[in-house]
Amino acid sequence: MGLLIALLIVVAVIGTVVVTSKRSQARALEKQRADLEPVKQLAFEDVTAFGEELQKLDLDMAGKELDEGANADYQRALDEYETAKRTVDKMTVPDDVKQITTIVEDGRYAIACVEARVAGEPLPKRRPPCFFDPRHGLSVEDVAWAPPGGTSRDVPACALDAERVKVGAEPDTRKVMVGNERVPYWQGGPAYRPYAAGYFGAFSPMDWMFAGLMFSAFGGFDAFGEIGEGMGDAIGGIGEGMGDMFGGIGDGIGDMFDGFDF
Repeated sequence: MGLLIALLIVVAVIGTVVVTSKRSQARALEKQRADLEPVKQLAFEDVTAFGEELQKLDLDMAGKELDEGANADYQRALDEYETAKRTVDKMTVPDDVKQITTIVEDGRYAIACVEARVAGEPLPKRRPPCFFDPRHGLSVEDVAWAPPGGTSRDVPACALDAERVKVGAEPDTRKVMVGNERVPYWQGGPAYRPYAAGYFGAFSPMDWMFAGLMFSAFGGFDAFGEIGEGMGDAIGGIGEGMGDMFGGIGDGIGDMFDGFDF
């Protein structure tokens, strides 16, 4: 009898673990799908903007003779554009956007190199994109900026946004949809972290930003909040799993004793 009870308990535990695991996987897939769509749309918009910059470059370069270096940079920009388009179509998880924004960042630098070569100027320094909206292209300087109620940090900015910040005006910030509200992309939540990391992660002075420090100060990408949320989900899952487990054990034992007449 003891062996039978133990066997039933083991079966109940295994069944509970399987059911809980499937529920957790289903929740994770549902969240992944919900996070993917807005991030994929954001990537599509950035690739489209990059394509428009290439069209403008084509018009600007019409009739001008390009040397070997300019031709190589031009081809590199075109190749990056084609790669970015293919990668957007293949996105399956929000993390895939990091590869796309890395490609677009490199392509924009290639465009800047073409323009510099044709103008007879030195190649531009490889700087991060504009923090406020990476579509603005390479930053030209770092400016001290703080969002409403936030902490001031030095951030890379394009010429126009740097000027706006210096005179106390609002920079032209990239907004994303979170629910029914448009917020700066750095407040979009963890799904947008790869988007930013692709643009800025290669620049060592900014590596710490994507550890959750800088963007946390700006009200987004909160590393500690994400850890707490993850722990809460984990504890909730454990609690749910234990509840299901003991419920299953109780049902199993109850069913077993239904066959006995006391």
